[in-house]
Amino acid sequence: MATGRTHRPATRSRGIPEATVARLPLYLRALTALSERSVPTVSSEELAAAAGVNSAKLRKDFSYLGSYGTRGVGYDVEYLVYQISRELGLTQDWPVVIVGIGNLGAALANYGGFASRGFRVAALIDADPVMAGKPVAGIPVQHTDDLEKIIKDNGVSIGVIATPAGAAQQVCDRLVAAGVTSILNFAPTVLNVPDGVDVRKVDLSIELQILAFHEQRKAGEEAAAEGALPPAATVHDASADQGPDGDVPAVMPA
Repeated sequence: MATGRTHRPATRSRGIPEATVARLPLYLRALTALSERSVPTVSSEELAAAAGVNSAKLRKDFSYLGSYGTRGVGYDVEYLVYQISRELGLTQDWPVVIVGIGNLGAALANYGGFASRGFRVAALIDADPVMAGKPVAGIPVQHTDDLEKIIKDNGVSIGVIATPAGAAQQVCDRLVAAGVTSILNFAPTVLNVPDGVDVRKVDLSIELQILAFHEQRKAGEEAAAEGALPPAATVHDASADQGPDGDVPAVMPA
């Protein structure tokens, strides 16, 4: 079986924009749901609504994949599932290590969606000697002293960091030195990595703060409508910042 170390997704070499790559998982999730309901075909409008994008953007995204659908019929669901899975590199096995098995790390280890989407949790790693050998989600936790050996033995190229912020950069450096080239970072800190290493950051507190901003704005608008307060600051017109394909840079990548 192929592993992450023997193959890299072809999206960059084929010139697919990063914004399109970021939307492919949304399309795949919507298409998988349709496939599970045995829906054979879907129109661009229906699929765009399910994925939360507009249909023009969806059609442009799919044109990079060479899929244009059939007029009056739409897109073949099963073929698109295969095509997007192939572009995302999900037609093979991707061994993943999770470093930091606290509450968040344990929750990630127990997440059932990894296996169904082409990712296999190859190892769980923690710095606490007390955790060594304890099973989490049926996988025994291993100590960080063995991190490099674990990476090599399992052919791991994707690492997940769920440690406290203070330990994240050191863990990142060790992962990269051991051969990991993609990192999903849940630690509340910015990681410095060399060229050729991809980092995706997930910061739940930032997402909640953005939601708090919108809640405050809505409350201000409701108060203004009742004549109690002047309107709260409105969100800047995003259309002014859109690029040539209508994409607006996210506040923070998810």
